[in-house]
Amino acid sequence: MTRPLSVALAGLGTVGGGVLRLLRENADLVAARAGRPIAVTAVSARDRSRDRGVSLSGLRWYDDPVALAADPSVDVVVELIGGADGVALALVEAAIAAGKPVVTANKALLAVHGATISAAAEQRGVALGFEAAVAGGIPVIKLLREGLAGNRITRVAGILNGTCNYILTVMRERGREFAEVLAEAQKLGYAEADPATDIDGIDAAHKLAILAALAFGRKVDFAAVHVEGIRAVSALDIAFASELGYRIKLLGIARRVEAGIEARVHPCMVPQAAPIARVDGVFNAVVAEGDFVGRVMLEGRGAGAGPTASAVAADLVDIARGRATPVWGAASGALSDAPSVPMEAHVGPYYLRLMVVDRPGVIADVTAVLRDHGVSLESMLQRGRSPGEAVPVVLVTHDTREAAMRAALARIGALDAVMEPPTLIRIEPG
Repeated sequence: MTRPLSVALAGLGTVGGGVLRLLRENADLVAARAGRPIAVTAVSARDRSRDRGVSLSGLRWYDDPVALAADPSVDVVVELIGGADGVALALVEAAIAAGKPVVTANKALLAVHGATISAAAEQRGVALGFEAAVAGGIPVIKLLREGLAGNRITRVAGILNGTCNYILTVMRERGREFAEVLAEAQKLGYAEADPATDIDGIDAAHKLAILAALAFGRKVDFAAVHVEGIRAVSALDIAFASELGYRIKLLGIARRVEAGIEARVHPCMVPQAAPIARVDGVFNAVVAEGDFVGRVMLEGRGAGAGPTASAVAADLVDIARGRATPVWGAASGALSDAPSVPMEAHVGPYYLRLMVVDRPGVIADVTAVLRDHGVSLESMLQRGRSPGEAVPVVLVTHDTREAAMRAALARIGALDAVMEPPTLIRIEPG
């Protein structure tokens, strides 16, 4: 029998335990597809005594994860520690320096250090697998890097954070406010005790930076991603979206425009008929558009032990088979140098909600400001009358440049009849 692929596993949390279970429970299947058995032989985690619901007997234990890279009997290192820096980065760098392939689920690490890590892996001639880093069990990395290799990708977009999608789904279905639903999500375990990375869009931005690099064949550039979260989305906006025929989703969007590559994460209004609008709860979805294939969409569970372990196993099978693809789809010398386009240059339609004092002349003042900045209106909603009190007014624009919209909002927000900061949500095709 061919010698088993010996795997060192750093991090024995939810995903690490899932990887151990998958490789044991599906050992025969994995061996058949890999051409050889794949076995975890060494592990590292912070607490040796913790019961993880899976046996660790017979496995070599390392208190220092970085020491896994120096174990001569280890063929490949799987990093499931998390975090952009610290011991996770040190382990990955050490493993690559030792000439060992690396599989990681660490989107923050790849988003921040992906350019240097991939260059080191290319120089040493070792594989760097990260299917598990984006959208859990959805094989989106293989889709972009291999399945659509013959296409010029024009756009990739997706629901990349299950926590945000769950919160927005419950807000829509039950008409509840953000803070209330967030607290419930934390009790159910769908949101962390400190949810900032999720609800402020940072987790989705890490993943989008990776997808943008793959889709457009260039070095990963997290700093170029525009990031907004969902804290400001209200039940009122979700209700207006429904009335206008939209649903609100937190999307990560990267697209090729004439000036370069645009990458942004923010709440979007998408038409109710769009397939991505119907992806609810903790599910993720990714849409890719290519010049020959057209539009492709994948949907599934974006997190959790099983889906993420599934993605890790896929990378291990590739390594066992000796299948190697450049990290970003092409060798470093062939990567694109297309510039990143700033958010101010974005052009598209907008939803604008104002809370204004119901008195004559207010709408005229608002539309005068929009006119001055070249913003054209498609429609307006105003429900009921309440003289002297605050009422919502909703405006939908035609395609407008972001810089013009921001300048107009600053002036509108300063009008004495506008009672709170205006709400702005971009409209996307889905």
